[in-house]
Parts: sequence; structure tokens; C-alpha cells
Amino acid sequence: MNFLIVAAGGALGAAGRYGTGLAVARWFGAGFPWGTLAVNVIGSFLMGALAVALSQRAGQSPRAALFLLTGILGGFTTFSAFSLDAVALIERGRILAAGGYIGGSVILSIMALVLGALMMRAMA
Repeated sequence: MNFLIVAAGGALGAAGRYGTGLAVARWFGAGFPWGTLAVNVIGSFLMGALAVALSQRAGQSPRAALFLLTGILGGFTTFSAFSLDAVALIERGRILAAGGYIGGSVILSIMALVLGALMMRAMA
């Protein structure tokens, strides 16, 4: 059942990401990834607000967090989950781990993208 809850939220989040990207591109143009930037910032803001709101509600169903945080916001942007994880490490005083996580996530992800693209180009 939890997988279905996450999947339903993910579908809504992905549709929201697509719609937001289209709207932002119409407003600001397509010369810069404004849509992705907007989605990342909006998603991170909502992740922070909802994570705190859900944690403050005693007896809140864990399914609400699955639907909202993992599903909708995960489908909208995984950057919001990245941001939440980074801040959680910082709040626990694990500054070095947070720096490694942030730097590693960005650098390794870009390297993986380049490697995947090079691999597929070599196969073509």
C-alpha cells in the first residue's frame, strides 16, 4: 500500500514539475534552466515547511509524509529531499558529513551524467 501512496503522489509531483517548467519557461524564456531552478527552490521550501508541520502533529499518519514528502515532492523535485538531508546533517552538528554529502552529490552526479552520455555516444 505504501508503494501506491508514493506512486500516486509521485505522479502528481511529476505533473506539477512539468507544468511549472512550462510556465516558468514562458515567463522567463528558455535560454537558462529557470524552470528547474524554480522547481528546486519551490520544492525545497515546501519540503522544509511540510517536514516541520508533519513532525509537529502528534499522531500524524506516516502515510501523509509518504504521500506529501516522498511522493509529491519527490516527484516534483528530488532536490528537496537532498536539501532536507543536508540540513538534517547540519542540524545534528555533522558539518563535515554535510559538506561531503553536498559536494559529493553535486560532483558525482555531474560526473555520472557525463559518463553516461559519453558511454551512449561511444555506443552510437
